[in-house]
Amino acid sequence: MGAVKSKRMPRAVRERQMLDAAVLTFARRGYRAASMDEIAEVAGVSKPLVYLYLNSKEELFSAVIKRESDALVDAVVAAVEPDGPADRRLWSGLQGFFAHTAAHPDGWAVLHQQARTHGEPFAREVAAMRARIVDFVTGLIGATAKEAGCAGELADREVAALAHALIGAAESLAEWANGPTGEGATGELPRPTAKETAATLMNFAWAGLGRLRAGERWTPGG
Repeated sequence: MGAVKSKRMPRAVRERQMLDAAVLTFARRGYRAASMDEIAEVAGVSKPLVYLYLNSKEELFSAVIKRESDALVDAVVAAVEPDGPADRRLWSGLQGFFAHTAAHPDGWAVLHQQARTHGEPFAREVAAMRARIVDFVTGLIGATAKEAGCAGELADREVAALAHALIGAAESLAEWANGPTGEGATGELPRPTAKETAATLMNFAWAGLGRLRAGERWTPGG
């Protein structure tokens, strides 16, 4: 009797399997220490098959960055409540950001820690992802200013600067919330939920945005 052929796994499923294994390995071992042998073992495939599908370690890492970047941007955009008031739109977007980074800590570690520290083209790819989120948040802040009737007082450059500051704060909070101990910065407190982390940033940012909407400005002379 001839040998029974096993059912071949669809390429997309096999590739996703390899990318999942790569995310885990890169996040926990680092780009330089991670090996294709280890990634293949975690994926449950042969190393030649990984090379056949994804060509090289560099291209595999780039594919991981692209997939995780797209997933994060999609999560933020999908979470925003488009018909809600300005604060609700910002709040829901932040919740989407923190919920995704909490649910995918390995993907977030690859984007926020690994990809940024290994030069081009990886850092450029992460910068492009960040620019997409900043553009989206810039639109939210601009719409907030317009609703409050102070769009003319907030120049486009200032709105963009506020978006950059907000995203920078969100990235820092996500790193803190998803810290290696899983217990917050002190090692004693429980890990905050996405809702709690979003509320922390809203408390920090929205009061200031609210005062800008009311026409108040801080100046060095008080």
